[in-house]
Amino acid sequence: MTDPPPRLLTLVAELTYSCRLRCVYCSNPTQIQKRRAPLQTRDWLAVIDDAASLGALHVHFTGGEPLLNHQLETLVRRARERELYSNLITSGVPLTRERLVALVEAGLDHVQISLQAVTPAKNLLIAGIDTTAQKAQVARWVKELGLPLTVNIVVHRHSVDELEALLHLAESFEPHRIELANAQYLGWALANRDALLPSSEQLARVRHLAALARKRLLGKTDVISVLPDYYADRPRGCMSGWARQYVVVTPDGLVLPCHAARDLPGLDFDDVRTVPLVTSWESSTALRRYRGLDWLPTPCRDCAAREKDFGGCRCQAFALTGDSAATDPTCSRAPAHPLILEARSRAGCAESAPLTLRRAPRVLGSALAPILDANLPLEAS
Repeated sequence: MTDPPPRLLTLVAELTYSCRLRCVYCSNPTQIQKRRAPLQTRDWLAVIDDAASLGALHVHFTGGEPLLNHQLETLVRRARERELYSNLITSGVPLTRERLVALVEAGLDHVQISLQAVTPAKNLLIAGIDTTAQKAQVARWVKELGLPLTVNIVVHRHSVDELEALLHLAESFEPHRIELANAQYLGWALANRDALLPSSEQLARVRHLAALARKRLLGKTDVISVLPDYYADRPRGCMSGWARQYVVVTPDGLVLPCHAARDLPGLDFDDVRTVPLVTSWESSTALRRYRGLDWLPTPCRDCAAREKDFGGCRCQAFALTGDSAATDPTCSRAPAHPLILEARSRAGCAESAPLTLRRAPRVLGSALAPILDANLPLEAS
């Protein structure tokens, strides 16, 4: 008898892979091999309806840059109608105050913006464009309109020397929360790992600055900071476990347990246009593949933390070992843990590897053009 599926809590709606920024740590795919048409507004509305019927509480509108979807207000309004808490995860580019007002009127509940750097030179290095002034303006609009604001600062080797200034800039926005988010070494971040992974000395400085900010902002702003996977002794429960609380729907309709899972071989992920999200969540072979504990390998099977970390990240395991069912190498008990130790040793070297800015994913054919072209809407108007 098949166990009932867990309750879905959060829908992550990746509305497009397009973005005016070209961040070197972007989680979007480095390439897409299949030709797939983009979802239309009616498809996204059905996805939101299905997520609500599954008991979801939240929807994160993300990408790429979700503002490039010209029907975003319609999707936010449907989320409000279905009583889903909506979060816009954005670079703030492009955004006007008038459009933000429209999104608030449609029912938007929360905004999260990212900061790449403070100086123009560092912004160009990390994102290929300097958008700090625009982000500061967006933060002011968010506060003026009374929305909760989260500021995300990605921690990596090249951001540590500006981290104190970044924290003070974020503090000036008076956000509800500041997240010092570690680069997750998948997608473009994995391609740039040797240039991005901070040294242990740099992480000590990050912890020091986070502690000072936490004390300074106590009672006003939450400051969140954790050790990156590559320096932790045990892996974290990636996305709270494979297809246990989160589901990601990609711009071309795939139903995934996390952003990077489309790169895993041997898994046939459903398309929401042919298999409703409700059906996929409950019975998809791909979503059930690593759900729960029965699949766990040794040493995870006998580990006391198995119901906390679920063997770690499947995408990270595949990226490092070629086996998505392996124990996440970030675990000190994993057979492949020496790969992590080797990466740490390189992070301490004086010389830094070159950085490669994100490019539009390579595709076969042109069916993904509306998904990838930052100058076009997601669908024809």
